[in-house]
Amino acid sequence: MDFKDHFSGHATLYRDARPLPPADWFAWLAGQAPDHALAWDAGCGNGQASIGLAAYFHRVVATDPSATQIAQATAHPSIDYRVEPAERSSLAGASASLVCVSQALHWFDLDAFHAEVRRVARPGALLAVSAYGNCSVDRAVDAVEWTLYADTLGGDWPPERALVDSGYRELPFPFEAVAAPSFAMQAQWNLAQFLAYLRSWSATQRYARRTGVDPVEAAAADLARAWGDPGQVRAVRWPFFTRVGRIA
Repeated sequence: MDFKDHFSGHATLYRDARPLPPADWFAWLAGQAPDHALAWDAGCGNGQASIGLAAYFHRVVATDPSATQIAQATAHPSIDYRVEPAERSSLAGASASLVCVSQALHWFDLDAFHAEVRRVARPGALLAVSAYGNCSVDRAVDAVEWTLYADTLGGDWPPERALVDSGYRELPFPFEAVAAPSFAMQAQWNLAQFLAYLRSWSATQRYARRTGVDPVEAAAADLARAWGDPGQVRAVRWPFFTRVGRIA
């Protein structure tokens, strides 16, 4: 199956090191959906959003084209994980009350995906996409992190990363817009957890394969000085943006 696979090579690290979407995002979506029978998590990766949806929907179908990613997903009695692309799912027609895409829309063939959304959506169903941008801790940590993100790794980010950095503003969204409130996304991490997150970036992994050097290790001393006590738990924040549409 041909797809842009940037994470299967470090699926375990991705599962363990990535932040979770805000819990109140899923609660709000449940309140907007026509019912709670079935949610489809398209491009689910390791299932971080799938678990959030399962708290509110009776059944969740979570799909991703990477068998390696699916193999690392957390089992849940309400979640049916399937290895398949978002553009060609095995869901029945008119079956989903919510289609959710978390940090994955920029990888999709949008025309094909939008057609699939229309096929599987029940009357009044929602398409809800979300993503998060670059993180922030404080001025000192951010300065070192930005040097890594933009300067060291700038040439190793896939071009689709620019769509995330712009908040998906350039992507077509041919559905009736639903206004959503703002949601705060953050994690409470020590330095080791923060460094693991930086290593989970696709650009970090590509740089390491290309050069044989771990760019996070190269920046670790500067990050440690900026962080302070490595055991200190600090708030790491991300801009969390959403687009929600009602499917006619």
